[in-house]
Amino acid sequence: MSKAITFSEYGTPEVLRLSEVDLPEPGPGQVRVRVRAASVNPLDLKIRSGLMAKVAPARFPVTPGLDAAGVVDAVGEGADVAVGDEVLGATAGGSYGEYALLDRPLAKPRGLSWEVAASLVTVGQTAFRVLGELEVRAGQTLLVHGAGGSVGTAAVQLAAARGLTVVGTAGEHDLERVTGLGATAVHYGDGWAERVKTAAPQGVDAVFDASGAGVLAESVALTGDSARVITIADMTAAQHGVRFSAGSAEDGQSLPELVQLAATGELDVPVWRAYPLDQAATAHGDLEARRNRGKVVLLP
Repeated sequence: MSKAITFSEYGTPEVLRLSEVDLPEPGPGQVRVRVRAASVNPLDLKIRSGLMAKVAPARFPVTPGLDAAGVVDAVGEGADVAVGDEVLGATAGGSYGEYALLDRPLAKPRGLSWEVAASLVTVGQTAFRVLGELEVRAGQTLLVHGAGGSVGTAAVQLAAARGLTVVGTAGEHDLERVTGLGATAVHYGDGWAERVKTAAPQGVDAVFDASGAGVLAESVALTGDSARVITIADMTAAQHGVRFSAGSAEDGQSLPELVQLAATGELDVPVWRAYPLDQAATAHGDLEARRNRGKVVLLP
């Protein structure tokens, strides 16, 4: 037996409980890790609250969590790692626990902290995927909504490194940081579209909405083409003819590059706060209230 956070009904963060669970056993190609850090993502909150129930009904009890970093504890048949290896990756069956299963573990560079290793998986892969879907290229101008958030932060850095001109909308407290990442920072809120036009008089070629803040109609107007706008956070996307980007089977292919960029300092993944495992409800509450200024992680 081991300890993990579970929930057996949809609801507020208080439905999260520290529970005794069976020790997971790795299948073919999988590894079991002793979790050193587990990332808390916005999707975890949507699943817990029931917002995703129609798309993917939960099979209770649920252990939340998409990403983890830890030390290999057991190896399934065909897995190309050894017990004792330090790895990171996407989890199968949840990451909020003392142990988790990884389908495609990737070696953790020695200089990469456990917190960052767990944090970069989903946010980095999401940013990488959407930039590919937008087919943006050097010399073009990209607008990133929610540039101060974790996915937005990664998208700004990846786009700037590829030679794009980046404009990012963010809150007052994040403007300086977004500028430091290589973007022209624009305060969000009423009048944001006019401020973007001033910041990018050459026009906007594509828009990456990582905020879900009701910006799609004006974003389409800025680009002149709904096909040039993608959101990962606004469920009204179809009403505007905009693509909603969800995870894909190819996401894992970008992880080695992302890990290398993080290890060399070329990709910064800010971690705001680390919580003990038994404070998962507090972590969810803080993320839900948008108190965080970076990634939130759990330390089992």
